[in-house]
Amino acid sequence: MDFYKRALELNDETIAHRRFFHKNAETGLNTPVAVDYVMKSLTESGLEPQKCGYGVTALLGKGEKTLLLRADMDALPMSEESGEEFACPTGKQAHTCGHDFHAAMLLTAAKILKENEDKLCGKVKFMFQPAEETFEGSNNMIENGILENPKPDAALAFHVTPGNLPIGLFMYNCGGIMMSSVDGFRITITGKGGHGAYPNLTLDPIHTAVQIYTALEGLIARNSNPEKNCVLTIGKFQSGNAANIIPDTAEFEGTLRTNDTHERELLVGKIREVANGIAEINGTKAKIKSLSQVPPLICDRKFTEQIAAFMQEMDIPEITPYPDMQANASEDFAIIAEKIPSAFIYLSAGFHDERGAYSAHNPKVRFNEEVCPIGASALAYCAVRWLETNK
Repeated sequence: MDFYKRALELNDETIAHRRFFHKNAETGLNTPVAVDYVMKSLTESGLEPQKCGYGVTALLGKGEKTLLLRADMDALPMSEESGEEFACPTGKQAHTCGHDFHAAMLLTAAKILKENEDKLCGKVKFMFQPAEETFEGSNNMIENGILENPKPDAALAFHVTPGNLPIGLFMYNCGGIMMSSVDGFRITITGKGGHGAYPNLTLDPIHTAVQIYTALEGLIARNSNPEKNCVLTIGKFQSGNAANIIPDTAEFEGTLRTNDTHERELLVGKIREVANGIAEINGTKAKIKSLSQVPPLICDRKFTEQIAAFMQEMDIPEITPYPDMQANASEDFAIIAEKIPSAFIYLSAGFHDERGAYSAHNPKVRFNEEVCPIGASALAYCAVRWLETNK
């Protein structure tokens, strides 16, 4: 069967899936609209889906080997300014990382695989996952048995990427660190509030928090090895309700990302030292809470080489491999990859005009729907070929 031709025939359906997820964007673990839609779509395709924690799973085929195909389906807590007619209307959630594509392409791949179930030399297990952005989804589904009954022998995930890259480009890494670890944290400063006219009678938590923020910004420059990739970002800072009131508390959240285990351990410890030390100097208290702990994404060399080879076998126009891909971003698929051989493939969903001007997580970002038949067909074809090769 020509999987790409079949994906083209189903492309209107794939795009409809994508636009439904996009318009009905949900964040975090609880994505009931997406879950119901996936359950309904898989059932209509002849599968028997089941809930797995906050996600959805289904199983096809029979035989000894099992391949896991995974797609995340959560959005980000932000507004959208893409101008798309199917933009999320709430103004509070937006699919600015492309997870709507991932879920849509896997739904179509599941339909194609169901149509070709008799050709499978093993089993395909589907994983529709929430909460990748908060790094909770993989753990939730692992805790609820996604890697058991049957245990997958390998796992494959795709991720679309926007920008000025051409359609047909696929990016991967055969064994090195492909994506950084991430340690999310929240620091809460508790002081003593009071009147803005008399700061001497208060213990200003904002003053302390700003000092900690500034010190953390210098942490990478003066404590990490410049030969290693280390990025520390504070993306949320909240305190106070009025200009003339010094509040009791200030709170901010950030992420530390690195591709080196030693640097990770060093900098996580330094964050605590800096926060506690500066808080003590100012007479305030710091509470540091870990929000996420995700390892670096390291793909299995043999499995990834097989997937890359299978993709180049397909009759897809201008399909182009790009090996040794590395990114500072993080991905909780890394938790799966720690447990079973895995491959993670980036698919270009970019434009060569002004629509390619924005990156992921930007409210104006746009993704090219021409990637849909590539992703859907490649997921299905790679599953068939891997089970055939490794039976």
